[in-house]
Amino acid sequence: MKPSRKPTPKPTRPAPTTTPGTGTPTVAGCPQGQHQRAVETYLTRLGGFGAVTVDGRQSAADCAAIKKFQKRYGIRPVEGRAGPTTLDVAQRLATTDTTRCKAGTGTTFCVDLTRQTVWALRGGKVIMAPTVTRTGMSGYRTPAGTYAVNYRNPKEWSNPYEVWLPYWQHFTQGMGFHETTTYLHDKSIGSHGCVNLLHADAVRMWELGKVGTRVVLIGRRPGT
Repeated sequence: MKPSRKPTPKPTRPAPTTTPGTGTPTVAGCPQGQHQRAVETYLTRLGGFGAVTVDGRQSAADCAAIKKFQKRYGIRPVEGRAGPTTLDVAQRLATTDTTRCKAGTGTTFCVDLTRQTVWALRGGKVIMAPTVTRTGMSGYRTPAGTYAVNYRNPKEWSNPYEVWLPYWQHFTQGMGFHETTTYLHDKSIGSHGCVNLLHADAVRMWELGKVGTRVVLIGRRPGT
């Protein structure tokens, strides 16, 4: 008789624990948010943040991917929890349709005012993937339309609002792209019409842009 072979045990996920005093499930110290499955789904669609299993259960790999996503898009705190802000950002990015922007033959900066996202095209091809932005708040609506960058300054000073505007690229009516000086994901506020950007995105758009770069804004920010 041949010796029987024991079946190889299937790998299992570590059993979740809870944060003391909160009852919040954690895996490897990473809390599970109320939007776990939805965030897993959108991160899988976006790609580039590591291995994610779409099952609605936190894992060490899921935690690492969510943390990487949160760090990239300036979401605080970076704790791997699939909370409302993480879901909102992931959904907006994953559902942005880059083909809606009517690009020219050169570089075009595209802004989806409805989803509050921005990306760049060159010759019709995406050269900067959709990222987050925050445009004009109520009373200071950023208008849809087609414009062009007509003035640039790596560190512009705003006289009316007394604030620095890093990586400033103006396109119409005192409005332009620039790095924000406040928490981008605070939806209770907004700009005075400008297209606010995270530092890394402001730098990248500065590198891609020049006077004459086409600017296309579509949609309308909700509530404006």
